Amino acid sequence: MKIRRQKYGSVEVLGPDGPLTDEESEAFIDHMEAELASPNPRIVVDLHDVSFIDSFGIEAMLQFAGELKSRNLPLKLAMLTPTCREILELTDLSREFEIYDEVEDAVRSFV
Repeated sequence: MKIRRQKYGSVEVLGPDGPLTDEESEAFIDHMEAELASPNPRIVVDLHDVSFIDSFGIEAMLQFAGELKSRNLPLKLAMLTPTCREILELTDLSREFEIYDEVEDAVRSFV
C-alpha cells in the first residue's frame, strides 16, 4: 500500500491508497506508529482513496484513536468514501473518530 504524506504546519496528513485490510495495511500501520512516537502527534487520515475497510483496518484505527485519546488528542478522518462511511456507521464506530468532509477542515480543527 502506498501512503501519501503531507504536512500542514504541525499536522500530518496520511493518505492511504487502496483498501485498509489485513493484507494491505501494514504500511499504514507503520506510518501511524511512527507518528505516534512524536510527543504531540496531530494526525488526519485522508480516506478518499480507500475503497474498503475490513475489521483489521477498523481495529487498527481504533487502536490508534485510543492511543491518541489517552493523550487528549483525537484521530481525525477526512474525505471518507461512501463505502467507508457506511462501514463505520453500520458498525456504530463513526462516533469514535472526528470525521470531516474535507482535509482542510480537519487540519483547521486543530487550531
